[in-house]
Amino acid sequence: MKLRIKYLIILTILVFFVVRINAQNPLHSYVDPVIGSEGDGRVFIGPSCPFGMVKPSPDCTVNPNSGWLPMPKEVTGFSQVHVSGTGGGPKYGNIQIMPFSGELNKIDQTSFREEENVKLGYYETVFKENQIKTEITTGEKVSFYRMTYPKTSTKELKIDPGFFLGEPEQPDPDAREAQQFVGSQIEIVSDTEVRGYSRIRGGWNNGRAYTVYFWAVFDQPITNYVTWKDGKLFQNEPAQFDSGKKTGALLSFGKEGKRELNIKIGISFLSSLKAKNNIEVEVPHWDFNNVLSDLENKWEQLLNRITLSPDTPEDYKKMFYTGLYHTMIMPVDRTGENPLWTNDEPYYDDFYCIWDTFRTSSPLITLIAPDREVEIINAMLNIYKRDGYLPEGRSGNENGRTQGGSNAETVIADAFVKNLKGIDYELALKAMIKDAEVPPGGNEEKEGRGGLKEYLELGYIPYGIDRAGNRTIDYAYNDYNIATVAKGLNHNAIYDRYIKQSENWKNLWRANYENNGSKGFIMPKDASGSWLDDVVFGESKIQKPTFKYTPTITESPWYVCHWCVFFYEGTSWEYSLSIPHDIPEVVARSGGNMAFKNRLDTFFEKELYDVSNEPSFLAPTMYHWIGRPDLSSDRIRAIIKNNFNSSSKGLPGNDDSGAMSSWLAFHMMGLYPNAGQPYYLINTPLIKETTLQLGTGKSFKISTKNLSDKKKYIKSALLNGKPYNKAWILHEDIVSGGELILEMASKPSTWGTTMLPPIK
Repeated sequence: MKLRIKYLIILTILVFFVVRINAQNPLHSYVDPVIGSEGDGRVFIGPSCPFGMVKPSPDCTVNPNSGWLPMPKEVTGFSQVHVSGTGGGPKYGNIQIMPFSGELNKIDQTSFREEENVKLGYYETVFKENQIKTEITTGEKVSFYRMTYPKTSTKELKIDPGFFLGEPEQPDPDAREAQQFVGSQIEIVSDTEVRGYSRIRGGWNNGRAYTVYFWAVFDQPITNYVTWKDGKLFQNEPAQFDSGKKTGALLSFGKEGKRELNIKIGISFLSSLKAKNNIEVEVPHWDFNNVLSDLENKWEQLLNRITLSPDTPEDYKKMFYTGLYHTMIMPVDRTGENPLWTNDEPYYDDFYCIWDTFRTSSPLITLIAPDREVEIINAMLNIYKRDGYLPEGRSGNENGRTQGGSNAETVIADAFVKNLKGIDYELALKAMIKDAEVPPGGNEEKEGRGGLKEYLELGYIPYGIDRAGNRTIDYAYNDYNIATVAKGLNHNAIYDRYIKQSENWKNLWRANYENNGSKGFIMPKDASGSWLDDVVFGESKIQKPTFKYTPTITESPWYVCHWCVFFYEGTSWEYSLSIPHDIPEVVARSGGNMAFKNRLDTFFEKELYDVSNEPSFLAPTMYHWIGRPDLSSDRIRAIIKNNFNSSSKGLPGNDDSGAMSSWLAFHMMGLYPNAGQPYYLINTPLIKETTLQLGTGKSFKISTKNLSDKKKYIKSALLNGKPYNKAWILHEDIVSGGELILEMASKPSTWGTTMLPPIK
C-alpha cells in the first residue's frame, strides 16, 4: 500500500510538471510555417511579421509562387518580398542575396541545401557545397540575415536586384501573368553599405511596373567587389546605373575577422533613402536574437487572442495556430510606403484576392484583430478615393484581378453588420455603388464589374461575356451587401433597388434542368433569353464547333481560356449552391428539405464538391437550413479528416492568402461565418474548449461536455447559463462576452432543428 501511495504521489508530481511545462509553451511555438507548403498549398515559409511588408526566404528557381520548394531542389538565393498561398502567375521575389566562398568571377552561385530548419519568425539552412549557414529573421520593413562561414573559407556575398520570380525562359513582353524585367540599379555606397532597386512589371495581376528599393548594411567592411551589368563583370566599378539591363554585385569580406556576417536589408517602395531610414527606425542595432524575439512577441500577442484547452492534441494545436498565422500574413501593411499618393491614411497592398478571402479570412481577422480589419477597410476606401474603384485583387500598387464579383462590398457589409467602428460607412456606400453602377471602361479584369451594362439591362450576364455565370450570382450577393449597408444607414430607396437586384441570380436558374437526380441549376442563357444546351468550343472566329453544357462540366482549360469560362474555377453544381444570402430560396427551388438533403448528399458523395475551391466553402454547413446541423457537422469532420493535417501537404488547395487556413480554424472552433451577415453557424467543434479574447476587453468561451469521436453530436446548449436552441449565434452575442456550453451525445438530437438561420 505504501509503495502504491508513493507511486501515486510521484505520478501526480510528474503530471503536474508536464501540465505546467505544456502550459508554459508559447503559442507561437505551435505555428509550423511548413504546413501546406508543398502541393497546391503554396504557403510562404520564411519569417514574416503580422501583415508584414518584408518577407525574406529562399528562392528555389524562378518558378514557385512563394519562392520555396522542398529539398533537394537547389536555392538560387534569398529574396526579400514574397506572397503566400497564391495561384496564378508568381509575383515579387525581389532583391536577392546569396552567400558563397571563392573568386568573384561568376554570377550564378546556386547551391543545394544540406539541412533546413523552419519555425515562426526564423529560417535556417546549411549549404552542401560550402557549409555556409544562413539564418533569417525580419522586422516589418527590414530583413535581418546572420551568415556563418567555415573557418577556412573566405566570406563572399552576391546581391542581385535583377532577379524576380516568374521570369519566362525567353523574354516575352506580352506573356500573361509572367513578370517582366524593366530595370535595376546598384551602388556600393561605402565599405559597409550597398543600395539600389529592382523595377518589374506584370505578374499575376498584369500590373504596371513597381519598384522595390533597398539599402543593405553589413557589420564587416567590404574588402573587394565586382559589379555586373547584362552578365558582364566589372572590376572596381562601384555602381551600375539603370539602362534596362540586369545589374548586381559580388562582394568579398575577406578571410580575416569573425566568421559571422550580419546583414540588414531595408526595403521601401519609395526610395533607397527611405529603405535606409526603415533600418535606422526599426532595427538600429545588430542583435539578431532581439529582432527574432520582437517578431515572436508580436505574433504571441495576436495568437493569444484565441486559446485552446490544455489537453488539445498537438496536431490540432499546430493546425489551428498555423491557420491563424496564415490568415494574418496578407494583405500587406504598406502604410507610409505608397508611391502613388501621400496621406496619413492606412495603405495595404496584396489583396490576393478578395474573391478568395471575403468568406473566411476577413471574418477571422474581425474576430482576432478588429482594429486591423478597420485599417484594412479604410485602406480599401483610400484606394477607392485615389484610384476610382475598390480593390478586388491588388498587387504591386495596382488593382487587378477581378475573378467574379466586386467582393469588397461583402467585406464592408461584414464590418458594418458586426458594428466595427472607425469606418466612414457613408463613403463606403458610395464606393460600393460606384462598383455597382459605373462600368470600368475596359478595365473589367482590374476593377469594378465586367458585364455591368448587360447585368443592369437584362438582370443577368448572358453567355459570351467572360465568367457570366459566377459574375451574375456574385453581383446578386454584392447587391445584397449594398442593400444591407443602405438599410442600416436609412437610405431606403437605395435599399429597395438593391434588395430587388439581389434576386438576379434567379434569372439564370433553370428550374426544370435535372442532373444526377437533382433539379434546378444555374445555367447559360443568351442575351435574347434562350437557354443554351450547346455552347461554342474554343475561340475560333471561323469554325465554331460546340459542346453540350452540363452542370458537371469544368470548362477550363479544355474548352475555352481560363478567364473566358461561364463559371470561374468551378461547375454549376458548385455555383448553384453558392447563393449565401438566399439559401432558403435555393432549398425551395430544389424541391424542399428532403430534395435539398439529397442534393447535398449527392454533391459530397459523388465528389462533385471541391474542397479546395472557395465557392464551395459554405456548402458543408448548408444542412443547417433544413434543420439538420448534425449532418453539417458530419460533413465538416469528414472533410477535415480526409483533407487537412499538420504535414507539409496539409492543405488541399491554394491557401489563397489564408482563405483555406481560416476555413479550417473556424471549423475547429465550431463556428462558421456567412460573410456579410451578422451570425455564425454552430457546428461540433474539434477542440473541447476555445476562449476568444475580444477587442472589447471581454472573453467568449466555447466549451463542450463529453466531446469524443463517438459523442460528436450536440445534444443541448447553454448560452450564459440559459438554454440555447439555435444552431447559429449572432456576432453581438459573442463580442458581449460569456460562454457557450455544448453538451455532446452519441446520436443526433432535436437541438438546432427548428430555429433556422436568419433569412434576408
